[in-house]
Amino acid sequence: MDVGKTLSNLWDTSGFANFTWQNAVMLVIACVFLYLGIKKKFEPLLLVGIAFGMLLTNLPMIKDSSDVLYHPEMWTGESAVANGVDYLDVLQHGGLIDVLYIGVKTGIYPCLIFIGVGAMTDFGPLISNPKSLLLGAAAQLGIYVAFFLAIALGFTGPQAASIGIIGGADGPTAIWLTKSLAPEILAPIAVAAYSYMALIPIIQPPLMKALTTSKERNILMKPTREVSKAEKILFPIIVTLATCLILPSVAGLLGCLMFGNLLKECGVTGRLADTAQNALMNIVTLFLGISVGATAKGENFLQVQTLYIIALGLFAFMFATVGGLLLGKLMCKITKGKINPLIGAAGVSAVPMAARVVNNTARKFNPNNYLLMHAMGPNVAGVIGSAVAAGFLMAVFGG
Repeated sequence: MDVGKTLSNLWDTSGFANFTWQNAVMLVIACVFLYLGIKKKFEPLLLVGIAFGMLLTNLPMIKDSSDVLYHPEMWTGESAVANGVDYLDVLQHGGLIDVLYIGVKTGIYPCLIFIGVGAMTDFGPLISNPKSLLLGAAAQLGIYVAFFLAIALGFTGPQAASIGIIGGADGPTAIWLTKSLAPEILAPIAVAAYSYMALIPIIQPPLMKALTTSKERNILMKPTREVSKAEKILFPIIVTLATCLILPSVAGLLGCLMFGNLLKECGVTGRLADTAQNALMNIVTLFLGISVGATAKGENFLQVQTLYIIALGLFAFMFATVGGLLLGKLMCKITKGKINPLIGAAGVSAVPMAARVVNNTARKFNPNNYLLMHAMGPNVAGVIGSAVAAGFLMAVFGG
């Protein structure tokens, strides 16, 4: 037995021998995300999964080894781009992450998550105050600002649309749109979308303070009216019919959101609603997080293009917040001080975090100012708004 040769082979096949600077950088980023998710509790249900998927896929392995978890060439290689993804080959020769990633690529995970989100969402604040829909629409400004900035920087139309949707602050919607329009940039899009969602408590308060006056921040709003059960049952049905007839491309995403909400509100499918918002949501979140994180391989992720996407995503999110706040100020003036403009910042789609941030920010200036339920109206309107915006961009660029 040649001990020297054995040790040499052991070294050659180890991760240390194949370690690159890209691996090192991505492993550091993964650890930072784990810190943010675990220690800071920034969207931990998704951020921990994404971070660990990123960690797994950036551990150096021999390319031809059967132990490789994720094969980017199966999804974005020349053959996949020219002829489409060979899902049979993925099932036969792909790694664990490749198999899980099928749910991302086919759009199954985002739609299933929207069923869970719908089952957890109360549209009552929006129904009781329909003006909230305008604030949710205004907060989509960031999508279109980022779109045109991306075009100016040389991105293609489909790529710019995928970058812009980050401004909706809705991770599943960003993944749903990007997997069809620009799968080659899915990793930075997903990382940016979920990172900025997690950083809402840091990004939004300075903008709220800068764009509103002390008098506006201290406005106390009257309680909204109580919504009947019939209204809550009819709402998801009417929204589905109205939006999907105009934008059929959004039927899968928005339809699942409204289906989940109908399960919750109709009163006869309690077991299904419970499954959707708990077991189903948790399982899909596990698969989505780890498979999306695994797409962030160092050699593909660490590019100048990624830095542009991260920066444009931040602009999109900031302008989304600004759009909601500016319309909130206008509505405050029109109603002669009956609307606190801070609730406009909740028009982004991150439910319910954005509404909580608005409430917490308002209470810092006035401990007796409770805006949570008022902010939930624009917040759930933002979910609908971002889905509609994604459907519009899909109709324009999806061919």
